[in-house]
Amino acid sequence: MKKFFFLISVALVFSCTTKEEVDLIVYNANIYTVDDAFSKASSIAIKDGKFVAVGDTEEISKKYKAQMQLDAEGKTIVPGLIDAHCHFYGLGQNQQVVDLVGTQSFDEVVDRVVAFQEERPSSFILGRGWDQNDWEVKKFPAKDKLDEIFPDTPVALERIDGHAYLVNQKALDMAGITADTETEGGEIVKEDGELTGILVDNPMGSINKVIPPASLHQKIQALKDAERISLDYGLTTVNDAGLSRDIIELIDSLQQAGELSIRVYAMVSNYPENLDYFLDKGIIKTEGLNVRSVKVYGDGALGSRGAALRAPYSDKPGHFGAMVTPVDQIEALAQRIAATDYQMNTHAIGDSANIVVLWAYEKALEGKTDRRWKVEHAQVISQSDFDYFENGIIPSVQPTHATSDMYWAEDRLGEERVKGAYAYKDLLDKAGLVALGTDFPVAQVRPYLTCYAAVARQDVEQYPEGGFQMENALSREETLKGMTIWAAYSNFEEDEKGSIEPGKFADFVILSDDIMTIPAEEIPNVTAERVFLGGVRKK
Repeated sequence: MKKFFFLISVALVFSCTTKEEVDLIVYNANIYTVDDAFSKASSIAIKDGKFVAVGDTEEISKKYKAQMQLDAEGKTIVPGLIDAHCHFYGLGQNQQVVDLVGTQSFDEVVDRVVAFQEERPSSFILGRGWDQNDWEVKKFPAKDKLDEIFPDTPVALERIDGHAYLVNQKALDMAGITADTETEGGEIVKEDGELTGILVDNPMGSINKVIPPASLHQKIQALKDAERISLDYGLTTVNDAGLSRDIIELIDSLQQAGELSIRVYAMVSNYPENLDYFLDKGIIKTEGLNVRSVKVYGDGALGSRGAALRAPYSDKPGHFGAMVTPVDQIEALAQRIAATDYQMNTHAIGDSANIVVLWAYEKALEGKTDRRWKVEHAQVISQSDFDYFENGIIPSVQPTHATSDMYWAEDRLGEERVKGAYAYKDLLDKAGLVALGTDFPVAQVRPYLTCYAAVARQDVEQYPEGGFQMENALSREETLKGMTIWAAYSNFEEDEKGSIEPGKFADFVILSDDIMTIPAEEIPNVTAERVFLGGVRKK
């Protein structure tokens, strides 16, 4: 009997000290969990793609064991970063066309197009990324040189914000656009009654119709290229602001086949065929894909003077910009989407577009709770309109727009109106959260520039001294939340990602530096040294 009780005692002791087997333990780390208390930890245990324990290294080592263990060597770990507004598929498409980002003149644009065509001949030349605001002569270019060099090959070069094309005469002819063509919701720019080749917003659709469609192989390659770039920067979830049904279904099939791993929150592009299919089908949710929102364009962009303003542009008297989607259609869309479980996520840049969207949201959502509709950009807000964000409307903003636009924003808006632009702290105070993104490839993919722009309100040259409208800077804690848990909340995904907590996907990034404590001017130099998605290392 004594021997029996001895064996029972040993078994009990053994059972109390037996460690649970997990897949991976990371220890000796500086972990920002971004939980409700914004607590810190030094170790995490992962099993079946999820965090099972978060705590200090000694505590985790006593309870868990794993064949795979990683000494983080004191490095900083943050939750997998979420880009709350980007064009993921567009980034991939850009890898297949002429890269015009960073060009310093129109002559450089032409040189790049010529070089690309010589290297990779195409029957329809496409490019993206030019910005006349970066040039010495800050005016829209004209098509003359393109007509001369490519008289028989159509050319379409997209402005960096995606809201204007420069096209040559061959492309105009193919699209049937003449000096007499009428348009609504945009502009066909003319000088002395002649076409310049610049098309702003809606007229771009006529060009899109004649651009040869990408092959299945090209679409797959674009998605894989975009994933490679995004993961390299530590992005584990991307919110693609406008996708067609075929691309959404392609993403799903690639994920199911194990060919694509990054998580995608897909906003459905506002076309009748897309809405008729997805709104009737309902929410589509897997571990990798979330389809539950519609992307609507309210107006154009400020850089191309397409944003809809209440008063004329300060640098173009008599010009107000324009709504891309008419007001009555915005209101009708809001009512239709409100009758489903889908979100409405609307691009609104100008103060006129923003109030149109906010009024439509208020009317459509009356009596409804926890809908989390978003205003994408929320870029220029009248002082009297900030209060609308107290009603559960989420501002989805891109801090680098403030630091790229600050050179000319006051010229467009004037001294008083610019005070309500890029007002991220004011929006946070009203809404209680902000979802942060980059808008890539309109801006760079790097989320660390997002952090720097939000905190320092400067460009990488540390201009302007003291920061741009610093009253609207965010703290580092607010910024990290905006890139993780608040972005997850805006997607209805806060229970599965956005923080390092037991039960959530083991998406996390090991950074080169402590982004929360290093001098602000060093934040742009931070890199993602290792990236884990569902507990699997991707970089």
